[in-house]
Amino acid sequence: MVALATVALSPTACSPGTGPTGVATSAARTPDNMNPGDVTPIDQYVIGSGDTLSVFVYRNADLSEGGVSVRPDGRISVPLIEDITAAGKTPTQLAREIEGRLKKYIQDPNVTVIVRSFVGPFDRQIRVIGEATEPAAIPYRDHMTLLDVMIATKGLTKYAAGNRAEIVRRDSDGKQTAIPVRLNNLIKDGDISQNVEMQPGDTLIIPQSWF
Repeated sequence: MVALATVALSPTACSPGTGPTGVATSAARTPDNMNPGDVTPIDQYVIGSGDTLSVFVYRNADLSEGGVSVRPDGRISVPLIEDITAAGKTPTQLAREIEGRLKKYIQDPNVTVIVRSFVGPFDRQIRVIGEATEPAAIPYRDHMTLLDVMIATKGLTKYAAGNRAEIVRRDSDGKQTAIPVRLNNLIKDGDISQNVEMQPGDTLIIPQSWF
């Protein structure tokens, strides 16, 4: 019986990677973390110019920054790092790169980047032009729909030809496709079939009525 107990316990005792839990270091990250060179999935938020970030360095308050704005050139500055490119990276990718820069100053840095306010990169914004009450470029959000876009831009003007609107979408090959949408039917009649899901980089064009 002693031998059986030893065999039963051995996979747990000998399995690699087990041990006491604690604060992760730069050498031991969870599987969903990304490195600077990794490909960014569409559902991962990507930092853009105009975003405001918090950079937290564990146990190093003097190296942490509560509010860092991403400059128009896409870069930020934090203590000990004059310039680092933030735009085009996920918060996790940026955190890993900051850790790499800080290793020459502190041992085993642990960095967390938090997006406090966001605009997003230009190629992931939803642009609304024409007869919207407040035409704008809107940060893309996961599973954003056409109705979400119209709420954000405060609906249509009285001159809008809502049922002649279209979404211009560019595919991965650069080819543009125009998707007709009937905004009047969606907003005034509640036609949910017109509530299409938006994609990063879409442009919604709302023409003016002829009379």
